Amino acid sequence: MKAVQLHIPAHADQIDLVRICLYGIASKLGFEYEDIEDMKVAVSEACSNAVLHGGHSGEGMIKVTFHHDDQALVIQVHNEGSPFVLEGAGLASTPLGGAAVSELQAGGLGIYLMEALMDKVEVFPTSEGTDVWLTKYRQ
Repeated sequence: MKAVQLHIPAHADQIDLVRICLYGIASKLGFEYEDIEDMKVAVSEACSNAVLHGGHSGEGMIKVTFHHDDQALVIQVHNEGSPFVLEGAGLASTPLGGAAVSELQAGGLGIYLMEALMDKVEVFPTSEGTDVWLTKYRQ
């Protein structure tokens, strides 16, 4: 797989750069508009989580790597914060179970949203932080 890397400060106002880069790569690879929009939402969520949980109060960095070939685009979002274990997220990756939107707490839906939009979502705690891998296959 070929790869393109982007290193950005862990600030919310930098996430637009990731979306712009994603759009360019996905367009060049021939992804459908709807799939690109889904990927933009998912990568925005992954980057927002990286800012919140791995930003070291604004001093950290986020590394985004776009791995691509003829079959898929895999987006790796790495943050330098405390490792996150997906199994510990519990309800974050399960359906809403009939709860009304007004009953939901803010946050906690990021993994569920990413899983709904991408073909595959993987979270790996590392000694340096957390890696989130988002995969979208070409149709």
